Amino acid sequence: MLTSKQRAYLRGMANSYDTIYQIGKGGISDMMVSQLDATLEARELIKLRTLDACEYGPREAGEILAEKLGADVVCVTGTRFVLYRESTKKKRIELPK
Repeated sequence: MLTSKQRAYLRGMANSYDTIYQIGKGGISDMMVSQLDATLEARELIKLRTLDACEYGPREAGEILAEKLGADVVCVTGTRFVLYRESTKKKRIELPK
């Protein structure tokens, strides 16, 4: 569980990140979850986007993925949302306490 200070720190970092995944009419598949799992392990912080054709809104998609991946939803802005999960192999982001 992230504190508000940690969320603010991660939200600031995510501002400069590009959106690397889009969720469209195919929804959330097992293949997407496995790809996101590998990406979170490598990057720790990722930005995603829901398209208009997606059956989920960005908040709902973020919560579903966070639950499946063991991650935290950092923020939801418009159609974009940011996920964070600490890497078990290569920790890159030091969170404030």
